[in-house]
Amino acid sequence: MKTLEGPLNGAGLRIGLVAGRFNDFVSSSLVAGTRNRLVALGVTDDDVDLAWVAGAFEVPLAARAMAESGRYDAVVCLGSVIRGETAHFDYVAGEAAAGIMRAGYDTGVPVVFGVLTTDTVEQAMERADEERGNKGADCADAAVEMVRLLAAIRVG
Repeated sequence: MKTLEGPLNGAGLRIGLVAGRFNDFVSSSLVAGTRNRLVALGVTDDDVDLAWVAGAFEVPLAARAMAESGRYDAVVCLGSVIRGETAHFDYVAGEAAAGIMRAGYDTGVPVVFGVLTTDTVEQAMERADEERGNKGADCADAAVEMVRLLAAIRVG
């Protein structure tokens, strides 16, 4: 049996980031964690582009545009949806997740889901804290791994 894997080597990759400004105190930390991890994986800072959008609901469209552009090997989607007292959370979180997934499926480009969906601000801040395991850094790993894995699958 042959095992196909995607090594965490980002050298030569171009990565697009899409981040929602709503709850930007969380999104900014996720962006920093993603960027720092990408650089640690060998992606040069010049090969990372960041597009800010209004919020998580707008992330999928910008992610799809980046993926369709042919300029990026992967796109990382970042943001934060924090549960409130209305059903708004359910609609935004669900549609953001579905749109991000669809962008990857439809384009064949890895589009990574890094939109936090939490019950509280404290939970969001904990998941965006670089010293306690920033989820943006996890998304950087997933993006690089998927690019390399898809390349390995295509080569056979």
